[in-house]
Amino acid sequence: MKLLTTLLWLSAAFSLSAQTASIRGQLQGKGGEAIAFASLGLYTAADGMLYKAGTSDEAGIFDLKDLGAGTYFLKASALGFGNIEKPGIQLQENQRLDLGILPLIASDINLKEVTVKASRVMVEIKPDRTVFNVDGTINSAGSDAITLLRKAPSVTVDNNDNISVLGRSGVLLYVDGKRLPLTGEDLTSYLQSLPAEQIDRIEIITNPGAKYEAEGNAGIIDLRLKRDKNLGANGSVNTTYSQGVYHRANLSGTGNYRNKRFNAFGNASVGDGAGFNNMNFYSHLNGIVQDEINRRNNEWDNYNYRVGADFFLTKKQTIGFLVSGGDNDRLGRGMNRITLAQDSTPNLIDSILVANTTEHHQRQQQTYNLNYRFDNTKGRSLNVDLDFGNYQNDNKRYQPNRYFNAAEDKVLTEIINSFDTPSDIDIFTFQVDYEDKLWGGVVGGGTKFSQVISDNTFLFFDEPEGFPIRNDRSSNLFKYDEKVYAGYVNYARALGKKWNFSAGLRAEQTDARGDLQTFLPELAKSPVLLHYLSWFPSAGLTWDIAKNHNLALNGGRRINRPDYNVLNPFNNQLSQLSYEKGNPFLRPEIVNNLELGYTLAQRYNFKLAYSRTTDQITRLIAPDTTDLRAGYITWDNLARQTIFSFNVSAPVQIFKWWNVFCNATVAHQDNQADYGEGGVVDVQAITYNIFQQHTFNMPLGIKGEISGYFSGPGIWGGVFLYESNWGLNLGLQRKFLRERLNVRLSADDIFYETGWDGYSDFNGLYSSGSGRWDSRRVSLSLGYRFGNDNVKSRKRSTGMETEAGRVGGE
Repeated sequence: MKLLTTLLWLSAAFSLSAQTASIRGQLQGKGGEAIAFASLGLYTAADGMLYKAGTSDEAGIFDLKDLGAGTYFLKASALGFGNIEKPGIQLQENQRLDLGILPLIASDINLKEVTVKASRVMVEIKPDRTVFNVDGTINSAGSDAITLLRKAPSVTVDNNDNISVLGRSGVLLYVDGKRLPLTGEDLTSYLQSLPAEQIDRIEIITNPGAKYEAEGNAGIIDLRLKRDKNLGANGSVNTTYSQGVYHRANLSGTGNYRNKRFNAFGNASVGDGAGFNNMNFYSHLNGIVQDEINRRNNEWDNYNYRVGADFFLTKKQTIGFLVSGGDNDRLGRGMNRITLAQDSTPNLIDSILVANTTEHHQRQQQTYNLNYRFDNTKGRSLNVDLDFGNYQNDNKRYQPNRYFNAAEDKVLTEIINSFDTPSDIDIFTFQVDYEDKLWGGVVGGGTKFSQVISDNTFLFFDEPEGFPIRNDRSSNLFKYDEKVYAGYVNYARALGKKWNFSAGLRAEQTDARGDLQTFLPELAKSPVLLHYLSWFPSAGLTWDIAKNHNLALNGGRRINRPDYNVLNPFNNQLSQLSYEKGNPFLRPEIVNNLELGYTLAQRYNFKLAYSRTTDQITRLIAPDTTDLRAGYITWDNLARQTIFSFNVSAPVQIFKWWNVFCNATVAHQDNQADYGEGGVVDVQAITYNIFQQHTFNMPLGIKGEISGYFSGPGIWGGVFLYESNWGLNLGLQRKFLRERLNVRLSADDIFYETGWDGYSDFNGLYSSGSGRWDSRRVSLSLGYRFGNDNVKSRKRSTGMETEAGRVGGE
């Protein structure tokens, strides 16, 4: 990898050059008014292919830069106006051509939505989703998927890497429209191994319709990977080096070949790196004071790949396949140090527990998809998907627990444990979706079967003489088998010229069984059996109040089922006095969501949301009932959680060379539960999050970015109240060779304020804590695109892509 990186850097060093020709002008209406935010396309006269795309600013002015010499024609379009075409544009090298004023004639015909990839805004607000366009942003250099999620609008990632949207937990993660079955540390490891350079955009769907599975209280986050749609051979190579306290490096590439009969595509990446996660806790429980320090360092290397093809059988039929896989090998070293003292004399240390842990974790995955799609281009379509995925995790830990005296110069007691906790997950899905025109609208229906089989082994060993002896009281085997049978129907149509309506109903039958196999008969427990039928209605109504004023009302019901990670009741310990365990009696949580959105001038978006969850599955910190010194983390159902939230997003052009995107969310969260014997949850908090990104067009073709966020106080899990935190990032970008070569330099969290501080007070355990990780980094990224930029595919000549292959997807 070092050799390839070096060669790529050398090739760039000898080829830095740029085109400087440009075309500018102004779009005006019949009365001389400026036409803002119109879409423009510059096409080559020889073949009519798109060469450059852009938009007009608030004054109707456009400026297409970095153009080569040639003959072109220009097209412009805007909502409410007819198209305009300017032919015969002769452009010389380094020429700055001014076309003057170009008039647009008002039209009663609404243009269809135009997506211009070359000049995408960073965040797009669409009727059913928010799109965070990652590709091309400077501050994505050197980062990974979970780091990008921390920057995404309305998304929060907490100290345990749990993801929430609009203050709601239980979000479902997808990659290219396919659900990721991973949770906990497995999900974190996968997201950390997915380089930002492979991600095209992140789609945030807060209120999915009936077509989507009902799992996920907060909705769906879909990571859409890059894929070229040009004819011929196209691709890219990208290398990144990032340095914080520890280094990270990545080399990735994408490739695509498309003609009129088939489209083959793929991407791959290799990377390595290291990082740390430091946490401190100060706790009071059962008359004992604990001062706990956790230090964890990780080293890893990984690779990921994804290959597939679409075969265009006819103009209406396509069949495709997709294969993906990866491996993540991680070596961790942790130090857990707890000083113990009496609550009455907190400065008089009784003893000190030190647990130094080494861990080797290897995760492998393979997924396979076969897809058929029919589309008659007149509103009728049929899509069939067949998927299989296998996820294997092998985790081994060695943990000596040593109790020292107050001076920490004498070992009082030593207890050595080791753990072997492999898991094997198989996932099968079969899905059929059909759409057609009916009664002036579109009706859709479909069915889906999914099965998740998870085999989990938890082996706990005592090593009194350096030889492992299995502890049958603390070991188990846990198998979880979940089947979901689903069907749905939805309908959408226009109600006149200003109103649009959609409604759907989804039914899901869940049959699940969790078998706990113990090694001692007296510890045997009955299987966990879940059998229930759930109904999930959804509806939406949009109203075009007037030109540039739109309202949207959406509502729906969703579910979040407990998985094997939170059901297994056996202890997974950080040390003898700190551990976590699952709860086999968890019930699925049900949420009802309602959202009211207002859009001004197709740019400024406001959303008011209400969420009410019953049996909320949440993370709780509690004291151990047998060992008065110990505390643990577990999962339980809250009686209810109520969240009100308000979100604002707005792109603003301050000057022609200075653009700003702002996103702000404020939410009120109320958690309520009573577990008896003092276990009461009655917690409320108002939290807010503000994100801004400033983009500057600087001299010499350099683009600069300043982005940052500020997050106010809030609640993690059921009872942990955290304090505010913030971060500031800087970036520079320069493109060369007609935008084929892209050089990016970025600095993340330059003031090192991304972290967490907070406290919890529940059932006799008061604990305050803080955490930091390797978030302050400087990254340098170099990417090169190759292939035929100008030859765009056309749907009629090349057929349709399958659901598995489409970047846009559903």
